[in-house]
Amino acid sequence: MEFLPAEDAPKGEERRNYLYTRVRLAWYYRPSDVSDRPVADPRLLLAAIYSEVCDINQLRAKCHVVHRDKISDLSGWKKRPDRFYFNRLFDPYIKKEFEVIPSRDVRNLPDHIRDVLIERYEYVVAEKEVIPDLTDTIRLCDTCRIWCPTSDSVLCDRCKKYFHMKCVQPPLLAKPSRGYGWTCAPCSRRHEEEVDSHEHRHLTPVTAPKLKSNAPAARGRGRPRKDKSLAEKEENLPVKHFNMWPFRYFGQHTVAEDTLDPEDLIFPRTASRVGPKYQANIPPELPYYPPSELEERGTDNTVEIMGIFNTFTKSEPEEVKARLSNDRKVKSSVDWLTEVIRRLSEAAMDGSMSSVKITPTRMEKFKKVEIPYTDKDFNREEVVAFEDAIQQHGAELRAVRDEVGTRSMPEVVRFYGHWKNMKLGEENRRLRTSGPPPKRPTPRYYLTEAEANDGQLIGQSDDESSIIAQPSKTPSCAACRTRESKTWWKAPKGLPTNILCDTCGTNWRKYADLNVRPIREESLPLTKTREKREGTPLAGPSSKRARSTPPPTISILPQNRCLACTKHGPIGKVLKCKRCQFRVHAGAIGAIVDPANVDSWVCELCENEEILEASVNSDCLLCPRSSNEDKKKKPWPPSDSFLRACKPTEGQGWAHVLCAVFTPELSFTDASRLRLVEGLNTVSRHKWTTRCCLCGETEGAVIRCSDCTKEFHASCAWKQGHKFGFEIQPVKSSRRDSTITVTFKGESGCMNAIVSCKEHDHSKRDIYDICETNEGGETALQVYCRAYKQASVGQAHGLLRKARRLDSILNIRSEPPPLALPPPTTPDPECYRCHSQFSPAFYRISDSSSSSVNGAGSPKEGQELFMCHRCHFELNETSKSMGMMVS
Repeated sequence: MEFLPAEDAPKGEERRNYLYTRVRLAWYYRPSDVSDRPVADPRLLLAAIYSEVCDINQLRAKCHVVHRDKISDLSGWKKRPDRFYFNRLFDPYIKKEFEVIPSRDVRNLPDHIRDVLIERYEYVVAEKEVIPDLTDTIRLCDTCRIWCPTSDSVLCDRCKKYFHMKCVQPPLLAKPSRGYGWTCAPCSRRHEEEVDSHEHRHLTPVTAPKLKSNAPAARGRGRPRKDKSLAEKEENLPVKHFNMWPFRYFGQHTVAEDTLDPEDLIFPRTASRVGPKYQANIPPELPYYPPSELEERGTDNTVEIMGIFNTFTKSEPEEVKARLSNDRKVKSSVDWLTEVIRRLSEAAMDGSMSSVKITPTRMEKFKKVEIPYTDKDFNREEVVAFEDAIQQHGAELRAVRDEVGTRSMPEVVRFYGHWKNMKLGEENRRLRTSGPPPKRPTPRYYLTEAEANDGQLIGQSDDESSIIAQPSKTPSCAACRTRESKTWWKAPKGLPTNILCDTCGTNWRKYADLNVRPIREESLPLTKTREKREGTPLAGPSSKRARSTPPPTISILPQNRCLACTKHGPIGKVLKCKRCQFRVHAGAIGAIVDPANVDSWVCELCENEEILEASVNSDCLLCPRSSNEDKKKKPWPPSDSFLRACKPTEGQGWAHVLCAVFTPELSFTDASRLRLVEGLNTVSRHKWTTRCCLCGETEGAVIRCSDCTKEFHASCAWKQGHKFGFEIQPVKSSRRDSTITVTFKGESGCMNAIVSCKEHDHSKRDIYDICETNEGGETALQVYCRAYKQASVGQAHGLLRKARRLDSILNIRSEPPPLALPPPTTPDPECYRCHSQFSPAFYRISDSSSSSVNGAGSPKEGQELFMCHRCHFELNETSKSMGMMVS
């Protein structure tokens, strides 16, 4: 916009003798910088009536920004470097976008106002809904033949003529409400005569006729013209400026006559805050107080005094502060000092300054709730999780809070400030020990021609700090994957590598665009490629074969953090609920998900809200009942803990996966999916009546520590950070036949579920975590449940298994039927008579019985025959009547 001398240059004529060191720049915004909507065109900008004065050495290059209507070939314009265009304006103060149209298209104005507008400004800024009114033909009042501004005029719904609201008899006080029309007096009288004559029948129009507008037609999408002379002519078209700006606001909140004033403000405006909507209406009957009776504002009687430290002597506050606290960390807290000032001020006004003995620990006056002055120190695990999250997400503290998991957002923000100061202090101490860094060259604003030819630098610019002098041994561009470039640039975060080649780096810094762009012929250096004979395409295949193969495509999969092991994993292994955002390893909850449906996975509690397979009360049957305050949290159980992993029970209730796995009496109908927990009625009475040593409740069933006599709920132990895992113990050779052994990570033996207090030392024991996997990808929890928690579904139906468990609790000894033998070894037994595979129980048939009953001879050697429950009952009844029994 203009070049300026130094800020301390004198005013007047002497100012011209000083060299230019500053420049005034007009701002343009990218649409993605001011709104959340994505814009595919990186050359589209938003204008702004906003300027800033910068140092002249901050200029990088020259670019061309023109209005869209001045470009005849948009695709050709965008192919040229450093070319941008705009068609809208963004006001950074109102946070609103406006349309920009050429001033010559504004026609609904008096001639003298329109001539001034066209003479001074190239463009007009207005709201989108005002553009049709501005570009329409001039509207004159049908009564006084004077121009009708849109705000003071009304349109007749029948004759389509405009009138001033004051020219109508009687004058209109306000425009008709939205959805209603207005007709002038002649049209109303004519309508009444037609209605009274009963000869005219009105038809309701299907659609309201559209008002004609003289706005310029939308530009077509024809084949672009490739005329370089026309493009250069468009770049050099003159643009009118008035006071250095090519546009001014002329929208619905503008008075047209004010445009004639050269001092009128050109910035966008909003509705005036004058009127009954914003002003208080004071009734006239309020008593009037003369000024002499009113208290003067700002005195001690009208202002609450928060501190009188300015009245203390120099020694008084220091003595009191010394006996309040000796903790330097507390003394530097702003909240602590605020509370100390308030209490000392109150003590001084009461005259008890000498006897003040206060040690404030929490805010009392200026906070609605009690807030501690200092946060609890982060432990080592939280610091490690915090630093890992900072390295992955940067300063996105909401994502960092999710990674830490155990801290609130204010605590993470405060710790982030202290952590940065700590790192800065370490860097400063390192610099003091190793010496100061080399000084940067002093920037100079002007160089002589000889100095410029010698290649002297004018300080280190922003571009130079973004160039990587020594990239890695195998550099690869993060956008186009090329491995060859003369200059390497720093890449933004979130890309596969941290460097960009020269072409991609330039496109990123100029256009914020990482798409690979072909190099234009004009910008190619004079190389062998340019020296090819005429008719040979520049992009043709090279005669020599490339020595190196193109680099493989590098893809970094997004990671999720499991709430069971607090480790990251790819989306396929660590699932994330689509509704409640619960994240966990698939192997830790027995989830089997199709890779194509990973993004739409829903946890079982969220899925149950729709299908209602089990109870809507999601409280675990093995844990104490939750309070009503906790249940008000949405979702419940909370999605930031592994305790949201629940499984339905055989009575349509719910149980935590932790409780079901680490309670020995429980088992699963399908251990591979951890579905349908059964055996709750077999948990001993002692576990239901014992008090938990962590929460003090007697509800729920407790488990015992593997290393001591403490008993607690599994959920309470998880909340307190106790150790959960699995340990493999060797099995003696004499007991291998009667003990189930498993192999995990090359170690064989009997796997035991371990729950140990956090006070015990676990460093000398090989305890596998819940989500730790073996070579086949199975977690330790899956291996344990498959080997030890699978219910004997092949022995009997689920209802029959529940009845037998109930019989064992009630100590009912029922003689087993004579044919009730151990469960079949085959996974899918079949009745040899009716060939049914579904029965509450199957019975193995001996060789002699099969020959006597079936009459078909004995089965083949090694073959087992089974009989379903129904056939077994019928044969027994028949045998009793015949006086024999099937053995």
